[in-house]
Amino acid sequence: MKRLVLLRHGQSAWNKENRFTGWTDVPLSGQGMEEARKAGKVLKEAGFDFRLAYTSYLSRAIKTLWLTLEEMDLMWIEVKNSWRLNEKHYGALQGLNKIETAKQYGPEMVQLWRRSFDTPPQPLAADDERNPRFEARYAALTPAELPMTESLKEVIERLTPYWEIELLPALKQQNELLIAAHGNSLRALVMKLKNMSREEILEFNIPTGIPYVFEFDDDMNLVKDYFLGDPEEVKKLMEQVANQATGK
Repeated sequence: MKRLVLLRHGQSAWNKENRFTGWTDVPLSGQGMEEARKAGKVLKEAGFDFRLAYTSYLSRAIKTLWLTLEEMDLMWIEVKNSWRLNEKHYGALQGLNKIETAKQYGPEMVQLWRRSFDTPPQPLAADDERNPRFEARYAALTPAELPMTESLKEVIERLTPYWEIELLPALKQQNELLIAAHGNSLRALVMKLKNMSREEILEFNIPTGIPYVFEFDDDMNLVKDYFLGDPEEVKKLMEQVANQATGK
C-alpha cells in the first residue's frame, strides 16, 4: 500500500484577516502554528513514518511542515521545495480583504476569481512590487514561469508535470509521502488523483491543518481517501473556506 498525505498549511495571518494571499509570503498565525502541531500529533498517532516530504517556496507552508515534522520527531528527514507547489497567484487581488472586495466588485465576480476553473484575477503590473521577479527565491525561474495571475487551470498546468516527474516516482519508491502546500495547489492535485470534473473541483474545499490521506494499491490505483479528523468538524471547516467571501 502507498499513502500520500496532503496538508494545507495552518491558518496564516492573512487567512485570519480574510485577505487574498497567493504568492505573497505571510507567516502563520498563532492558531496556524497550533494546527500544524496538531497535524503532527494526529499523523504520528495514525502510524505515519515519513522519510521524504515536499513543500512550496512560501513560509506558511514551510513552517507548517517544520512544526508537523517536529511533533513527529522527524525533523531530520529530507525535504524538497518547489515553486510548483505554491498557492494560486491571485494577481492584483493579493492583500485585499475578500468581503470588502465582494462589496466593491460584487460577490459573483469575486466568486468567479476565487473558484472558477479558467478565469484568473486581474494580473499584476510589471513594475508592481508584488511581482515575484523581484524576489531572490524565484531568481532561477524564467519570465514565462513567473505568473502575474493564475486560474486553477494554470495551477494544474504547472503542477501536473511535477506530479508525473517528481512526486509520483517518489511515492512509488517511498511508500509514504507528505506534501505541505496550499488550498489551490492541493486542489489541483486532488482533481488529478480523483479524476474530478471541473464542476466537482470547484465545489471542493480543503480546510487548513487537517491531514488528507490518499491510499493506493501497489499499482497506484486509488483505494480510498479521507481526512484525519472528526467528519462533522471537517465538514464545518470546509464550509467556512467556501464562505470566505460572503461573511457567513
